[in-house]
Amino acid sequence: MRAMLELADIRAAARRLQGQVLRTPCVASQTLSQLTGARVFLKFENLQFTASFKERGACNKLTQLSDNERARGVIAMSAGNHAQGVAYHAQRLGLRAVIVMPRFTPGVKVERTRGFGAEIVLHGDTLDEARGHALELAQEQGLTFVHPYDDEAIVAGQGTAALEMLDDVPQLDTIVVSVGGGGLIAGMSLAAKSVKAGIEVVGVQTLRFPNMYNALKKAQLPQGVSTIAEGIAVGTPGKIPREIIERCVDDILLVDEGDIEQSIVLLLEIEKTLVEGAGAAGLAAMLKHPERFRGRTVGLVLGGGNIDPLLLASIIERGMARAGRLARIRVCARDVPGSLARITATVAEAGANVDEVHHQRAFTMLAAQNVEIELVIQTRGPQHIEAVLGSLRKAGFEAERQ
Repeated sequence: MRAMLELADIRAAARRLQGQVLRTPCVASQTLSQLTGARVFLKFENLQFTASFKERGACNKLTQLSDNERARGVIAMSAGNHAQGVAYHAQRLGLRAVIVMPRFTPGVKVERTRGFGAEIVLHGDTLDEARGHALELAQEQGLTFVHPYDDEAIVAGQGTAALEMLDDVPQLDTIVVSVGGGGLIAGMSLAAKSVKAGIEVVGVQTLRFPNMYNALKKAQLPQGVSTIAEGIAVGTPGKIPREIIERCVDDILLVDEGDIEQSIVLLLEIEKTLVEGAGAAGLAAMLKHPERFRGRTVGLVLGGGNIDPLLLASIIERGMARAGRLARIRVCARDVPGSLARITATVAEAGANVDEVHHQRAFTMLAAQNVEIELVIQTRGPQHIEAVLGSLRKAGFEAERQ
């Protein structure tokens, strides 16, 4: 299938979006540049009102509806950012919006979408089941179906992000974009290549959902069932995006769950910005493949910032453990009064903070008069952990890292 989309469509979308979506900043990150060995510029799409680039495509699509289509309303299928983008701009434009979401959609996303005035229909256990139901309802009620990525108006809207980036930072020679259904990277790669022919566009997918990687590289990597980057957990890429991607995207890299977690924590810590898994995948690729980007001027798209607070808390904790700032140590001691107090005092004197204490008497291979104490401690890093263990051993305890 030949996509007829061209730069003129993306420029027209940019004119439509003026004053309707935020022209997000694209600024240099000195610390990330030092970490990666590249000049890194961040496009903060997580600052959009619904915290995602999805507003661009949704707004471009809805503003082009005919009077008849506007009167009837729109329907979309999404468990996340597309739902909120469509609902918000439909509300702004005075349109009826029905959003079909799978039954497993987190309550916070359902309520947020409902908060934009959309009618929510929970149906099916998968996105495919929800999509099928949405198409049935569209037919029954005469609603216009707003596809999350396989639609030229959506792709053109998403492509406006690249025009802004090159306008702000003309010297960019590489753009790194997460890939799910392909709408964002298709629009951005078409816009970028049309404005600056030599620019390189690199897509990023999670190892668990390598659909576009498989399609472009003629690979057959298996597909997983869940990922921290649920925004790009798409089984089948769109036909319109795929045709553009085959022409305009130079490469697709894969990242794993741990890479994405590390990037979320880094962006929070270094840039003081909250980015969801799908939005952090680009930085994950730069950290995983530094030689690929070293010395280049790279534009990274922080696609969205919608992440469950409990998931975020877990990611931060795991990130601290990975960095050695949270450690689990095992200390063996005589089971006599004052032993635990001496252990915690020794840890404190070594400058670490005790987070958790587990006293183990029954489930241990130690002699009956001994006790195993497991501590979770907050430290300054791996060297500090070793210093704490050294202090415990000096105090006469058997201590090791778990």
